Amino acid sequence: MDKYETTAKYNIAETCCASISIDELVSFSEKDGVKATDIIDFSAIQNYGEIRGSASLRGHLSRLYSSKVGTPLPVDNILIQPGAISANFLVFNALLSPGDHVVCHYPTYQQLYSVPASLGADVSLWKSKPDNKWLPDFDEFKSLVNEKTKLIVLNNPQNPTGQILPKSLLHKIIEFAESNNIIVMSDEVYRPLFHGTTPMDAEFPPSILSLGYKNTIATGSMSKAYALAGIRTGWVASRNADIIEQCAVARDYTTISVSQLDQQVAAFALSPETIHRLLSRNIQLAKTNLELLERFVIKHDEYCSWTKPVAGTTAFIKFERDGKPVDAKVFCETVQEKTGVMFLPGDFGFGEEWKGYVRVGYANKTEIVKDGLEELRKFMRKEYDDLPVCD
Repeated sequence: MDKYETTAKYNIAETCCASISIDELVSFSEKDGVKATDIIDFSAIQNYGEIRGSASLRGHLSRLYSSKVGTPLPVDNILIQPGAISANFLVFNALLSPGDHVVCHYPTYQQLYSVPASLGADVSLWKSKPDNKWLPDFDEFKSLVNEKTKLIVLNNPQNPTGQILPKSLLHKIIEFAESNNIIVMSDEVYRPLFHGTTPMDAEFPPSILSLGYKNTIATGSMSKAYALAGIRTGWVASRNADIIEQCAVARDYTTISVSQLDQQVAAFALSPETIHRLLSRNIQLAKTNLELLERFVIKHDEYCSWTKPVAGTTAFIKFERDGKPVDAKVFCETVQEKTGVMFLPGDFGFGEEWKGYVRVGYANKTEIVKDGLEELRKFMRKEYDDLPVCD
């Protein structure tokens, strides 16, 4: 991503909803007469501020996590971090020691299994099944757990597939984890960007903090679902205050505090007056662009296969020719060189077993996705047959 995104003409590897400006953010407020200058308190002294995060921002997060559950999440059970990547690292650094065992939902963002391994933990991958709508097998999950299992790591909604762990499966995971006193962490950075399922559906996935188990952790950020990656604001939340204290101790050596200015923008975005219109914009953007991507896949179904995403911003599409997966890295490099279209090779980004897969990020600006897919269509017609395939 670092190497290629600055030169991409059509970035459809991007995993954030098309990012917005502060002026655009203000336009989503339901309050009349709000200006961009109203978001930030320019009279405030720029010291470290509230060390664990602003009361305003944590209050809005507490409200969101407390919705439709019997026990509200206390404000003190939330720590603000500079992005979800920092939030995830903090959890791992605070909780894991050499010799611990971790079970990680897979495929997923590499940090979620590589960082635990770098800290000396033994990691087992709980693999989603592409032939079963990317659902992993619960019995396989149970077989991976052992007496040293300290942490179960989930990614819900899942990057790169855009699928969800459904409510019934989450309940099974929680029941099993609780009976074995294992902590469950869920990277929920793509929540609440649901566009193929609704809260009315029986299997709609609640947050991991809403399932009645104390030893649960959720991480999130303003980057993906809220289109504000530039403010670098994320969080760790848990039902267990002791877990938050462990994280806070580790945090003293890495973060101190997060920018007051960034937190003020985040608090405005998550306020009751703003969040609904902002999320509506991003969900509709994802729906519109996913329709464009679905048309492309259908038109090229002799080469492409997928499970259509129901949440998040990413799709995992397999490209084949003559029954063999194409070399995805060569495919992506050649496409960008000849068309300016960027997406991510699956085996390079998520593990060697995903040969032929590419991750497409479809929540960039609609014109970028539309024009990029048109350029890709031309490439498929003229150049695709010349790509190498994998044995």
